[in-house]
Amino acid sequence: MSIKTINPATEEVLETFEAYSPKQINEALDQARKAFLQWRETTFAERSTLFHRLASYLREHKAELARTVTLEMGKPIGEAEAEVEKCAWNCDYYADNAEKFLADTHVATNATDSYVAFQPLGVVLALMPWNFPYWQVMRFAAPAMMAGNTAVLKHASNVSRCALEIERIFHECGFPQGAFRTVLVPGAETAGLIADARIAAVTLTGSDAAGVAVASESGRVLKKNVLELGGSDAFIVLEDADLEAAARTAARARFQNTGQSCIAAKRFIVVESIAEAFEGKFVEEARKLRVGNPLDKETQIGPLARGDLREALEKQVQDSVKMGARVLLGGKPLAGQGYFYEPSIITNVSPEMPLFKEETFGPVAAIIRARDVEHAVELANDSQFGLGGNLWTRNIELGRKLARRLESGAVFINGMTASDPRLPFGGVKRSGYGRELSSFGIQEFVNIQTVVVQ
Repeated sequence: MSIKTINPATEEVLETFEAYSPKQINEALDQARKAFLQWRETTFAERSTLFHRLASYLREHKAELARTVTLEMGKPIGEAEAEVEKCAWNCDYYADNAEKFLADTHVATNATDSYVAFQPLGVVLALMPWNFPYWQVMRFAAPAMMAGNTAVLKHASNVSRCALEIERIFHECGFPQGAFRTVLVPGAETAGLIADARIAAVTLTGSDAAGVAVASESGRVLKKNVLELGGSDAFIVLEDADLEAAARTAARARFQNTGQSCIAAKRFIVVESIAEAFEGKFVEEARKLRVGNPLDKETQIGPLARGDLREALEKQVQDSVKMGARVLLGGKPLAGQGYFYEPSIITNVSPEMPLFKEETFGPVAAIIRARDVEHAVELANDSQFGLGGNLWTRNIELGRKLARRLESGAVFINGMTASDPRLPFGGVKRSGYGRELSSFGIQEFVNIQTVVVQ
């Protein structure tokens, strides 16, 4: 079976890869398992040296690595370079902090000594998406491997060159042979990989449907899994909000990465009394966005990553408009080559519409009017997802109180939702379970072992 990667800006085939044979898959898993037996015996200092080296490599080769991302999935080149930089930051962060995060924790008991130790699990299978081809991988790999695990990556097929580049970088930076392996396989092979005895645990970033499938397969063989799934984040604007700042941030929060982000703001819930004013400012900001060739440094909106994604987004918009939503800006695909869609803002959206109920993955913002604060919170929580969210108010104490009532893994008050190595990242409801990043993330793929000395 062959795997093709297609430039979404031109619709031209970039490369054709042969899917790995059973023999190649077996060799990769064997290498990863053997590497684990060696890697778990290394010191934190030895691992740290390699991850600092990896961070330096990413920074030095930022331009060419970013270009590969842009060609394969259409991310504007400036954002692709920023993604590579963020990966380097994450590698440095765990190189500096992993030993502290996983230090033995002594507990006073009746024993001579008792403590909690954190032991690596083995080979972790990473099932990763295309929207942040490097960041999603490094977000998992740095903590998991600094903890002493090794990794096998099954990446999204449309970013196969990125997947191979990541493996090459680990090898080039001096990691043991097999410590990080990529396998190019179709999604149908996933269940077999999860079931393989050499795989100790699984991490997935993907859709909620993919999460159900991976959780089921992992549960069948009793393997730990972490799921970072979809989102339909609420962006709540209250009466006393700074509307200028809220509108500027709204444009970035929705349209970054061409709107293809699980933590992008998607449902803009605005208190009715200031809704018209906010809409005007939001449209004004969105009109400024430059759509075009993603390799151009001036471009802010590139193509969607695949044609079927654009078709799905268009259906969500049209179905919502038929139900009474109103287009303020955009609202349709752009003509010509490439999977481009206009930056769009749709108002009069209500809870029964696809733009409210479903995750929208592309440059479309849905505005929902709330009667008051209580109604805004009710609308925000009226979702099957619970990943992140924003809350805009000058009353910070009110913001803190409301944040505790929002059903999401993160709440950003007067700011844009973003992942940060220093803070835990993950969701609730159909946005998944488990956490990545910070000290919480590195403890997901370890055996939390009790040791008692009498």
